[in-house]
Amino acid sequence: MHSNAVVGFTDSQTETLRGLRDQVAAFDQAIAAAEAARVRVLAQAADLVDDVLTGVSARERQADMVLRTVASEIAVAARLSDRSLQRQIGEAATLVGDYPETLASWEEGRIRRGHVRAVQDAGAILPPENRHEFDRSAAEICAEDTAGRVGPRLRVLAEQVHPISMQERHDAAHATRCVKVLRGTEGMSTIMLAVPSLFADTVYDRLTQQARVIVDTRRTPPAGLDDEQLAVITTDTRTMDQLRADLAVDMLLTGHPTTDPTRDTDGTAVLGAIHAKVQIVIPVLALLGVTDEPATLEGNGPIDATTARELARTSRSPWERILTHPVSGAVLAPDTYQRPAAIDRLLRARDRHCRFPGCRTPAIRCEVDHTIDYARGGPTDTRNLAHLCQRHHTMKQFTPWRLRQLPDGVLEWTSPAGTVYFDIPSAYPPAVAFAPSNPSNASAPF
Repeated sequence: MHSNAVVGFTDSQTETLRGLRDQVAAFDQAIAAAEAARVRVLAQAADLVDDVLTGVSARERQADMVLRTVASEIAVAARLSDRSLQRQIGEAATLVGDYPETLASWEEGRIRRGHVRAVQDAGAILPPENRHEFDRSAAEICAEDTAGRVGPRLRVLAEQVHPISMQERHDAAHATRCVKVLRGTEGMSTIMLAVPSLFADTVYDRLTQQARVIVDTRRTPPAGLDDEQLAVITTDTRTMDQLRADLAVDMLLTGHPTTDPTRDTDGTAVLGAIHAKVQIVIPVLALLGVTDEPATLEGNGPIDATTARELARTSRSPWERILTHPVSGAVLAPDTYQRPAAIDRLLRARDRHCRFPGCRTPAIRCEVDHTIDYARGGPTDTRNLAHLCQRHHTMKQFTPWRLRQLPDGVLEWTSPAGTVYFDIPSAYPPAVAFAPSNPSNASAPF
């Protein structure tokens, strides 16, 4: 399909863009190799500390002093703090020892620093003896997509590798839930709410939706307001973070938002009626209580089966059954007893998030876009529809990016410089990855 672009590039400008892209890619490749090489050198520094301590019955303080001496020597020359360098030495030793495949991929330029950090973050829950098994698959996953997108997949992988089930570990962690106040300065404090991830995501989502309504109300105030009410709304300059904080305090103190700029003269208000929305995938055997296999909170990662079952039991929203191919994991069909639009069900099940390479905006926050415009004869069919967030929907319409949809929901994006990128739907386990029919000229996004 040809884009409805309003921004055009001349041949010369396109060639310049290609050159800039290739230069940045070359620099990124060199930076990745240099960063990985630096990690190996820092790991040697950790080996030196062990060598100095060999055969010495050193107390913990003595061992720390040796490490501090080595770190300080390198840090001063590098114009870094010795504390920072000491931490980097520890991280390097862990990366070299526990994640060799990930480090090799970084060294080869197949992945970036963000991927490495995502691997280490996800693998942190694992005992050291289980990290090599995790590392082998994690390195391959990282090479397929951006660091932001692979993060949830890596957390699911770590759960599968962990020798102790998530349900057991969650039960123990759940007992630590609490509310804490961390005193700050200038009359400010931080309230820390330690709760299951599902609840944290739903609370944040509801606050975000409410904050967005307030921002929209500034642009189009409700009818019937007097001058004073109108002035309050139109002069509100709070950021999204500030609005979320104010709304959270308001509801905790009163049970609902008392300051609601959407309230009209009849007392009708919008904010209190807003409910959170999250996407959760629960394996059917876990839903039935046969297994405790973790569910997946889309955009975040695994959640324990007990919480997922309780949510399914109490939710008033219709649950959708997703039928997938037993080998590829491709979505074959969705099903539900309460039937929303069949096409929307299938698309949400297949896409799960915005389908521009690297974007993680959940499907429930996206628009369903016709790949070939409806006005140009594009059918309203799952083979011509995909979820795009507002930013990338607009970019598809008004820039030279071109989009074509291939079988199995694979999207083929062509950049203004002519590079082809494939965005492949995430398979449901157990599964193998989708593969475009002719991926020879494709570039994997980082």
